[in-house]
Amino acid sequence: MGLVVRKPGVYTSIQDNGRFGYQGSGFSTNGVMDHRAYTIANLLVENEPNAPVLEFALAGPLLRFTTKTIIALTGADFDATIDGEPAPRYTALMVKRGSILRFGAAKTGCYGYLAIAGGSVRVPEVMGSRSTNLKCEFGGWKGRTLMTGDYLPFVTKSLDFLPNLGSHRIDPDPFYGFEEGEVRVRVVPGPQEDLFTDQGIETFYGQTYTTTAKCDRMGYRLDGPEIETRHGSDIISDGIAFGAVQVPSHGRPIIMLADRQTTGGYAKIGTIATVDIPKLVQRPPGSRVRFEPVTVQQAQELLRAEARQFEMLALKVRRPSADGISPRRTARRLTPILERQAAKTQADTLWIDRANRAERVGSRNALQYDETPDEKAGANDAPQNASRGNGRTA
Repeated sequence: MGLVVRKPGVYTSIQDNGRFGYQGSGFSTNGVMDHRAYTIANLLVENEPNAPVLEFALAGPLLRFTTKTIIALTGADFDATIDGEPAPRYTALMVKRGSILRFGAAKTGCYGYLAIAGGSVRVPEVMGSRSTNLKCEFGGWKGRTLMTGDYLPFVTKSLDFLPNLGSHRIDPDPFYGFEEGEVRVRVVPGPQEDLFTDQGIETFYGQTYTTTAKCDRMGYRLDGPEIETRHGSDIISDGIAFGAVQVPSHGRPIIMLADRQTTGGYAKIGTIATVDIPKLVQRPPGSRVRFEPVTVQQAQELLRAEARQFEMLALKVRRPSADGISPRRTARRLTPILERQAAKTQADTLWIDRANRAERVGSRNALQYDETPDEKAGANDAPQNASRGNGRTA
């Protein structure tokens, strides 16, 4: 049981939190572009924090479910529908066997995420991660983006219940500020900041840059004023972090992202704070970006504050709700409790045991039917009649 890909959409792949510990061997970390939308999607369906999801960009896929399950959609607004009905984002949604999930083009944002309850799709773990490495063609689903006709099995074959399902929804995330004309991202000064002139650093933090069409999972090229260097920006290659801002010889920044190379030979003027990377990657080409310097300590505090926010969201989506109680599960839990109480009071077998109850009712009915007025009248004449009239056996 799982889902069938009718149309693959754009760049639809399976990703999780990333593949760490192998950059020294030349393997990229991969993983989701927008860790915020990814984390919330898994929270809404109560998956493990590192459960894989489907990530797609600009235009979403067309999917058919072959079993009932529960899903959540986060990230960009793709005007999704389930069987023709609107499918709201940031809400746990029931899908039936045969349901069609359809996405359109992105109305706001760039990247969307689909989380599936019960552990998501069943794909093998490669080097500690289920993320797709498109360059090396491993991980995810056969090491590639999804194609028409692919069948993705689920970890949990069928799922129709989550505790307190009615609480598994939050308001659309205002964090991204899609309605704003430009986005501000905070930057920690980079290891080669001293290679840039004071004027170059002032230009980087004081001017507005624009995202271009040259953007993908590897990196975003920005257009804007040239950043001046002292003696060029070429360096001996060193490691590249997620969100590193490289400045090549043309003087315009390139922001390195999930599928970045492991090392690079251009000076890095800064690194975008982890919490602000989702704001950047969700901006389509032509969006305006401004940079704001922060210290390492400030960036760490922002990350801790985000972690606390995720903890509060987890509590919120699991709070009790009227439409989140399973009658069958409640009955299973109550049965042993009631049976213990019955045993303590030496009561008869509980009504839950329908077969025994039917036998008792049937026996009483049969006994009453067999009694006749004559038998009742002679009950005082013979002891055996008395015992039978009382409904008991000797």
